[in-house]
Amino acid sequence: MEFSITFFQLFFIGVYLGLPLLAVLCFVIIGLGLVVGRLESWSRFDSIYWAFITALTVGYGDIRPLKKPSKVLAVIIAWTGILLTGLLVAIAVKTASITLEIFIDPNVIEQLEKRV
Repeated sequence: MEFSITFFQLFFIGVYLGLPLLAVLCFVIIGLGLVVGRLESWSRFDSIYWAFITALTVGYGDIRPLKKPSKVLAVIIAWTGILLTGLLVAIAVKTASITLEIFIDPNVIEQLEKRV
């Protein structure tokens, strides 16, 4: 249990430190989504919904752009979403690595290093 608590504490610290970049990526997704929504005559809610579904690579297909400029922006939104997801995964992996270093027994590490 202590391992999990430490992991989540460090994870939220990592997210806090990465918040400026995470926020910029989210604002880019929202902004481009609103542009696509205006081009496609969607509501604001539908535009933002579609942008995040596209950015997170879910792609339900219930709403889709039909105009070429909108499709180009959809690709940019998807790449931005990949960056957003990658950043969150990188924070989680680094957090797991640090947490394991804190809690793993040094003797176990020595035995693993001898095997390699």
